[in-house]
Amino acid sequence: MSDELAADVLVMGAGTIGCFIGGSLAAAGVRVALVGRPRVLGDVAAHGLTLTDLDGTRHQVLPDVLRLSNEVPAGVRPALVLLTVKSGATEEAAAELGAVLPAGTPVLSLQNGISNAAVASQAAPKLNILPAMVPYNVAEIGAGAFHRGTVGRLAAKDDPALRRWVAVFDRAGVPIDLHPELLPIQWGKLLLNLNNPVNALSGLPLRDELLQRGYRRCLAALMDEALAALDKAGIAPAQLAAVPARRLPAILRLPTPLFRLVAARMLRIDAKARSSMADDLALGRRTEIDALCGEVVRLAEASGMRAPLNAKMVELLEGWPERKTRWTPAQLLAEMRL
Repeated sequence: MSDELAADVLVMGAGTIGCFIGGSLAAAGVRVALVGRPRVLGDVAAHGLTLTDLDGTRHQVLPDVLRLSNEVPAGVRPALVLLTVKSGATEEAAAELGAVLPAGTPVLSLQNGISNAAVASQAAPKLNILPAMVPYNVAEIGAGAFHRGTVGRLAAKDDPALRRWVAVFDRAGVPIDLHPELLPIQWGKLLLNLNNPVNALSGLPLRDELLQRGYRRCLAALMDEALAALDKAGIAPAQLAAVPARRLPAILRLPTPLFRLVAARMLRIDAKARSSMADDLALGRRTEIDALCGEVVRLAEASGMRAPLNAKMVELLEGWPERKTRWTPAQLLAEMRL
């Protein structure tokens, strides 16, 4: 293998999450290859990566220590792949990986939703696809600049191929925990991610949106539907916030002065944080709404139930290109008939 193809970690889908986690690993001395869109990689080639977070950490990764490509390079043999493409691109990306990489290569699906690892496994059955969860928000704040605006630790399904990486991720400042079962954690994260469409439609930074009770009431209603569907399916979501998932809707509905007090930890979000779905709308890209609210709709339907509010949110996000204006809390509440 030539030196230009040497890579310990291959990031498939170098967007906000891929650049932040891959860049953090590169800053810790891991050889990283980034596969992504020409726009993002052009910025990285010109400026390198600047990685910051709400705790004041700052890393600068020079472009010449990264391997940049618009497709998986033939002959690359990474020890680990980070799959960070948007959900709609999972099947195509996995098939591309499967056509190039050796059988058994571990692929960590650091994606939203529940089903991406299964979709990737079907498209690339020879690879070792492992589900994972990213708890925090990352925003692109400039050319090659990515900022983590919320807190949390990565999670993944335990597998022997991942155990040697735990210390590496910890050293890189992106710690990862391994769990025997990931589905409860994925659903715990999805419940929180139901705020993504609300935030995207609001047009506001995450903290500003969460401080408006009308938007929180919309999020609480989406969570209520999801929790009812989870109950029916016999799935107990993991607690990823400061309080159990079942208490979140009631807390979200509190008057804002009381919410500020009760949810102080939830509001530990800096002014730069916004949802990736908001970025997608701003750039005119297709959103991951089907991997969030769509998952709730499908889970409910599988149990003979309905989730009309989550279905409405799918409709609103898919119809946004015709509207292209922010929804006020009153407008969104009226549209959801709350």
